[in-house]
Amino acid sequence: MDARDTAPFKILVVDDEPHILQILKFTLEKAGYQVFTAEDGEKALGMLEELLPDLVVLDIMMPKITGYEVCRKMREAYKTSHIPVILLTAKGELEEKIKGLEGGANDYLVKPYSNEELLLRVRNVLDWNVRQREANPLTGLPGNTAIERQLKRRIDSGKPFAFLYVDIDNFKGFNDYYGYQKGDEAIGFLAGVLANTVDKLGSKEDFIGHIGGDDFVMITAPAKAEFMARFVTEEFDKGALLLLSEDDVRRGYMEVKNRQGDVLRLPNMSVTIALVVSSENKVQHFAEINDIALELKRYGKQMKGSVVIKERRLEKLADLDKVPEA
Repeated sequence: MDARDTAPFKILVVDDEPHILQILKFTLEKAGYQVFTAEDGEKALGMLEELLPDLVVLDIMMPKITGYEVCRKMREAYKTSHIPVILLTAKGELEEKIKGLEGGANDYLVKPYSNEELLLRVRNVLDWNVRQREANPLTGLPGNTAIERQLKRRIDSGKPFAFLYVDIDNFKGFNDYYGYQKGDEAIGFLAGVLANTVDKLGSKEDFIGHIGGDDFVMITAPAKAEFMARFVTEEFDKGALLLLSEDDVRRGYMEVKNRQGDVLRLPNMSVTIALVVSSENKVQHFAEINDIALELKRYGKQMKGSVVIKERRLEKLADLDKVPEA
């Protein structure tokens, strides 16, 4: 996630020196940000709840209310507690930096500073904050908003890419049988497998997202997509055994009772990966590639064990409407 890929961010700049305020406003607006200004801490506090900026660039040494106090009050109020703060000051002593960071600031910039350093710190804090807001709370991976943004950006670029929809088979049975804590462990384990796959076989251009529950996506280059997908299935199959009891591993299935008291045999967990290449379907909208992947996933769930289902024309899958979703 990169802040430069989003709509203009709102930044509130607070400084009691008019010339510094104007320089900051000019520099940030030139970089594409929407900038609002306040000449003192009292005015800034009055603007915050109405404006709800994406970032506050805040001078420390101001009359009436210091930047430390403004930052503290922001953290105490629920509506503004999440807004990141970069403190500006002419004091570079370690004690002052620690005081600011302990008060809830996200970063610290010592005057005089270069425009390059200012813009880099602003961008880094905004990028971090966006990732925090969009991350799935269980895995820390980017969620649906970030996934849609990634797909839209790649489709708009016109460069071919591979989209992998990754789903755990028989997860509900495992979750019901072993409990929610074990279910969370299984989801976290798959997230780790995907991250490890990108680290070992992918590149910095690759993307992993968590749709929710046991559903994930991975975006990579078409040339290496199938190899990475098969690596995921192999690593999942090996590691998932550690989440099972010895009896279930030996049998190869779980024995559970339904509400009628009947004993059912549920297969142990596996993973289905639907692999879609954008160029082969001339995808024009992110929802199209998701729909294709879901159809492929349904087809793959008819098969036993972990599988990778590659690109297919949807007309060949017309009978999938008769197949219930797993």
